[in-house]
Amino acid sequence: MLGRLPVDQQVEALRAALARNELLVEVLARAATLGLPGWYLTAGCVFQTVWNVVTGRPPAEGIKDYDLFYFDASDLGWEAEDEVIQAGERLFGDLPVVVEIRNEARVHLWYENRFGVPCAPHTSTEAAIDSFAATTCCLGVRLEAGGRWRVYAPHGLADVFNLVVRPNPVLAPRAVYKAKTRRWREQWPGLTVLPWPGTADGR
Repeated sequence: MLGRLPVDQQVEALRAALARNELLVEVLARAATLGLPGWYLTAGCVFQTVWNVVTGRPPAEGIKDYDLFYFDASDLGWEAEDEVIQAGERLFGDLPVVVEIRNEARVHLWYENRFGVPCAPHTSTEAAIDSFAATTCCLGVRLEAGGRWRVYAPHGLADVFNLVVRPNPVLAPRAVYKAKTRRWREQWPGLTVLPWPGTADGR
């Protein structure tokens, strides 16, 4: 199983799996031209591509959008973020996918209104990725100088390859985990969803 490979080989297996999603590769390449500080392509488009490859599905199947995170604390105004979003719409507009760009330095300004719990200001894009509702989702990739791939995976890659969803109760409430895992199970019924701490199951 891929999840039992040595770590360096898991990273290579991740790259090989992601490379099969031509849309993801194209978004990565174009995103690199934006020059965004601390950027990563992250969340569903990354781990769900792996799930598709592992389960023999088309690599891009069921992926709702492509999340592009960056971190710029120099201007926390909406106008600055919107300028980047508009640039992204011009850059990615001809692709048959939604690329959702967000400045993670601003998340604390709107998170509580959306999810009902306060969010301390993130200190980096990596810190934002660390706060995802499931550790399995804590995965980001980007292209650096010379085409080198940078992979951020604070909880490793074994769960991603093994189709295990593990809760990460550091920020997002249980309801978010439940909603996401319910939706994912409909698309990938072979997932093993581990329970939220203190509950009998993860559903």
